[in-house]
Amino acid sequence: MKNSRIVLIDRHPGRSTQTIGLARELGTDPDLIHEPSVGVVGTKGDSQCYLGVMSKVDAIHEALKSRIGKGPGQLQLRLVQPEYTIATSDGVRNGTREMRYSLIGREVTHDALSEHLSATGLAGTIAVVACDKPPVGTLAALLEHNQPSIIMSDGPIHPGKDPNTGEPLDIVSAYQVAGHPDAAHRHHIACHACPGYGSCGGMFTYNTMQTFIGVVGMQPLHMVAPPSDDPRRVKEFAAELVTLLSNLIAKDLKPRDIVGRDSLRNAMIVAMAIGGSTNVVLHAPEIARAAGFADFWKEVMTPEEFNHLSQNVVPVLTDARPYGKYSMVDIDRVGGVQVIVRELLEAGLLNGDVMTCTGETLSQQVKRLGTKSADGTVIYPIAKPYKATGGLRVLGGNLSPDFSAILKLAGVEGGLEDNTFRGRACVFESEQALLTALETTPERFLNNDMVIVRYEGPSGAPGMPEFLDPTSRITTLCRERGIVVGLMTDGRFSGGSVGLVIGHVGPEAALGGPIAFVEDGDEIQIDLNKNELNCPALANPQTFAKRKAVWDKAVADNGGVHPNCGIADTRLLQRARHMAVPATRGGGMHPNREVWVRDRRNAEASGFVPKNKFRG
Repeated sequence: MKNSRIVLIDRHPGRSTQTIGLARELGTDPDLIHEPSVGVVGTKGDSQCYLGVMSKVDAIHEALKSRIGKGPGQLQLRLVQPEYTIATSDGVRNGTREMRYSLIGREVTHDALSEHLSATGLAGTIAVVACDKPPVGTLAALLEHNQPSIIMSDGPIHPGKDPNTGEPLDIVSAYQVAGHPDAAHRHHIACHACPGYGSCGGMFTYNTMQTFIGVVGMQPLHMVAPPSDDPRRVKEFAAELVTLLSNLIAKDLKPRDIVGRDSLRNAMIVAMAIGGSTNVVLHAPEIARAAGFADFWKEVMTPEEFNHLSQNVVPVLTDARPYGKYSMVDIDRVGGVQVIVRELLEAGLLNGDVMTCTGETLSQQVKRLGTKSADGTVIYPIAKPYKATGGLRVLGGNLSPDFSAILKLAGVEGGLEDNTFRGRACVFESEQALLTALETTPERFLNNDMVIVRYEGPSGAPGMPEFLDPTSRITTLCRERGIVVGLMTDGRFSGGSVGLVIGHVGPEAALGGPIAFVEDGDEIQIDLNKNELNCPALANPQTFAKRKAVWDKAVADNGGVHPNCGIADTRLLQRARHMAVPATRGGGMHPNREVWVRDRRNAEASGFVPKNKFRG
């Protein structure tokens, strides 16, 4: 344990004095200040998602403190005070320019936690996570630090209820009435959609990624689904997490021993089976990178294999919001995400031999939990699934040469009955322009329009905002008028988005991707038999060259940035503009990959960090 990575305090009186003082204030033994440190971290933000985090962090900190000491069975470690990272609220910011900071918030969480883990030299960490992006940033930081650690979800919010109709409500319900003409009705839904506290309750991005983190092995499966206000989270779960961390430290079992190729594949397969958020294909490459894989789509799962699994092998097993009826609280009620894992394990679709943070294999954990069979209403059995094919599909074609475009097939409500779509391009140069049109001239949107919103990618926006506001308005418009209007963008979608929506189209417009050259009225084709997204006009070399020349001149005349790109008026937005990697690599902000690999390997060779399964 006492290597240069994790023991940063020596007997120097100047460096010892504050640790002695801290030990006294925390009520721990000052004689332990030279031992490796352990602590609890959490995420804070400005919405209901984060309100429950502090109580869990406090409970776990007290449970950890009770185990610290020099007596029999105690942990002879230095306890540090809890630390928090900050994040923005997706639910509050959707449809605003501030939403550019949402994905950047994943990076901020990662950076802040990396500073805490490395500077403090934490040899053991318990993390409590909430909302969409902080869990991924937290896991990435833990993987890079690579010391024993474990994650617990803060938990989902309970669904609301319309007191007049008894209809279950959630945040998506509120976004879907944004275009309703009656202001009183809009306010009524807003008042009742999100009572209490906890992260979004449907199978949106939060619960998709919490399920992913559980299946990939870094969170106990039974801690994923219970609601934020479940008393287990501040009682037995707190003590259990401390015991699990103690076991991880004793076994020297680290995140990169847990998160490997097979566990990442397991987690992605489960994401398909729950009809999960399109954001999973943005976050999985970032998690894989932190685990040491240079390219998720080459080393873990190819796009072709992803589509084969989703088309032919993995069905959707949950009747969950936003495409179905139920919430994560209902999934907990019928046995939790471990029920879904059991179904897939018994069907031979997962590798049950991968290690998890409980010190057991995935199969052993599911067995020990006494996992129930699928109830057939909320969670369906493999033999009679909710939907016969998986919930996600990635697309290539001449509009997506990066093979990056992602479609949440589980949420499509029309337009792909024969696995194809042909429509007319209706182009907008920003999300705000689209929102203005939906608010002021909704009648302009016609059956089989394919709305295209560009310059909203990682570099262009910058920050790659998600589009819950416009997709919700379009969904309501289509339902009311019985039409199909699609939307494709180089930005991304909320896990709550439904409809014929395709995100992550790359290369993005800001980098001169083909989406930048589409014009109003162009035919747009989707072919799920070939998994392609095409614009026939751009297949003509002369047309492509002419439109590209116009684009190139606009960029040159504007100092190297297309004038339709968003303004990057803060240091964070400037970092995103110049450092963001494509969606296929996670959309995050990273330095030169080769330099990062070199520095990591040099650090391992010098003994500054322990050698591990780094696969750069």
